[in-house]
Amino acid sequence: MDLEVVKWIIFTVGILSLLLVDLGVFHKKSKVMSKKEALSWCAVWVTLALLYGGFVFWWKGERTAVEYISGYLIELSLSVDNMFVFILIFQYFKVPPEYQHRVLFWGILGAMILRGVMIALGAALIAAFDWVLYIFGAFLIYTGIRMALQDEQGVEPDKNPMVALTKKIFPITKRFYGEHFFIRRRGFWAATPLFVVLQVINFTDVVFALDSIPAIFAITLDPFVVFTSNVFAILGLRSLYFALHGMMDSFHYLKYGLAAVLSFIGVKMLLGHTSYAIPLGWALATVALLLALSIIASLLFPKKHHEPHKHHGV
Repeated sequence: MDLEVVKWIIFTVGILSLLLVDLGVFHKKSKVMSKKEALSWCAVWVTLALLYGGFVFWWKGERTAVEYISGYLIELSLSVDNMFVFILIFQYFKVPPEYQHRVLFWGILGAMILRGVMIALGAALIAAFDWVLYIFGAFLIYTGIRMALQDEQGVEPDKNPMVALTKKIFPITKRFYGEHFFIRRRGFWAATPLFVVLQVINFTDVVFALDSIPAIFAITLDPFVVFTSNVFAILGLRSLYFALHGMMDSFHYLKYGLAAVLSFIGVKMLLGHTSYAIPLGWALATVALLLALSIIASLLFPKKHHEPHKHHGV
């Protein structure tokens, strides 16, 4: 069997095994994950990602290892912004906290499959038409500017096309039935609101991937490095979600840092085949600096909350 195929199979089987152990052993019962537990799991997934980076360094050398770490850092940082949207989606549908982990687990599994397909398509396009890189670069610059300028708006999941599509295909129950996505009622199968939420999460992740995947292709054209950095970043999404829950306002400048990162990566992609090409090491340092500055600014200048004026009675 081709070595290229073997490495894809080994990696996929390994990741699926980790997910099965996670759901079947550590999170077998539906429960609310505490912030302390979430932070511990964040540390576990980050450690695994870094250990894999060490393996890449031993296997492929320094350059590929730096490409992997750069892609992982970009994807992980963009995932923080995604988590805030997921929080709003769960709040909108009033999903009980103890069932949110299950939705995120299956959402991550779906994200791995969908991103794998998108990465394969992206790699095929670039291999056939190298000018696609310039389109990706311009798109990233546009996305970064749009992210910086857009007003903060609440999500409206009811307008998500997956909601309408799901309602057309399945009858939807009016209430949750535990952690079940489907129930059998009066001889027919019906989807629960939890399944609707899962589809909204999956669709939202695809939209987010339209930004993050081209950004990683600016770092490396190796589909395997793009996929592995994506997978290790999204593996920690559930624990990251519970760790950041209730902290949405604490990183209010992060979106400007992410916007700057996307625009910078877009510029790097446009300059890639010129004499002004930005070295990979400088790109990684710049991304880390932009993110660090946005986080530090958020902590130094916390968001002001305007309290409603209180009328005191006589």
